[in-house]
Amino acid sequence: MKIAFYGSSLLSSYWNGAATYYRGLLRDLAGRGYDITFYEPDAFDRQQHRDIEPPEWARSVVYPATLEGLRSVLSQAGAADIVVKASGVGVFDTELLEGIVQHSRPDALRLFWDVDAAATLDEMRGDDAHVVRRMLPSLHMVLTYGGGPPVVEAYEGFGARLCVPIYNALDPTTHFPVGPDERFAADLAFLGNRLPDREARVEEFFLKAAAQRPGRRFLIGGNGWETKAMPDNVRHLGHVYTHQHNAFNCTPLAVLNIARDSMAHIGFSPATRVFEAAGAAACLITDAWDGIEQFLKPDEEVLVALDGRDVAEHVGSLTRERARTIGQAALRRVLSQHTYAHRGAEVDALWREQRAKQRSAA
Repeated sequence: MKIAFYGSSLLSSYWNGAATYYRGLLRDLAGRGYDITFYEPDAFDRQQHRDIEPPEWARSVVYPATLEGLRSVLSQAGAADIVVKASGVGVFDTELLEGIVQHSRPDALRLFWDVDAAATLDEMRGDDAHVVRRMLPSLHMVLTYGGGPPVVEAYEGFGARLCVPIYNALDPTTHFPVGPDERFAADLAFLGNRLPDREARVEEFFLKAAAQRPGRRFLIGGNGWETKAMPDNVRHLGHVYTHQHNAFNCTPLAVLNIARDSMAHIGFSPATRVFEAAGAAACLITDAWDGIEQFLKPDEEVLVALDGRDVAEHVGSLTRERARTIGQAALRRVLSQHTYAHRGAEVDALWREQRAKQRSAA
């Protein structure tokens, strides 16, 4: 089956945290026989910060971020059996979702893949004319990056025929244990872009912890932090490319995950960083959110913190031996239950079931 996938970027993780998610899922689906074309706009300097070249497992189409460029790629939706519009493309999001409905074949499977469901749902609650609300009757399903039962209930309450969370996972061919790299030496490292709905939580869980442990080394990677005031024991790296993530995760004593406001509130939304770190056998400290036990067992496979003081206590008491034990346990867990092969099998079964229902109805 042919898939037309309209998303932010497959080739670049620059201001695009969903890149790892897209790559892992689509690589697996390609291995299951899907013929995939990924359409991404040339926007936000992503093409100047590519992590990968066009892969062999998907056709990559980069289009100008103009109305003409938009029309050129929407016209190709009619050739696909499955047409996907992901959230957060950043340019022409409304026109893209309207366009896949307009240009796809009547027998095609049409879906919205929401990689920030909590934020999208907040927008929908405040706007009766929101494009997702308007298009739901014409979509066969909504897939989400996470969110668990609260997100499913909310989408179904808005009229979605079907909503299924497809969680982040590990691609073991991309993220795995490597040797240390002194560029990333630290007691605690955090990787994430500076975003309005994350910054206050970074202040609480990372910067406050650093201030409470002045004798320890803290490292922050990601875009936008260069103008942020930080304690003297915090070092800022800037953008960290995907091929550097393994060393970034393996070198420090521990790495920190901090959920964005909306995802922390909803729960059941592990970020890609959770699985990247676990796949590298890193000792992960995460802020607390509902559903963590579904993915990693607290105190054995992950350390959980309620606030910056908890993070500081974890860093102060953690030994290399215990960090290694936790990291190895996390690696075993994600390899056994949370790889993109597991997620791809789920998506494949879901799509085949829906296509069979369409054929039966026809």
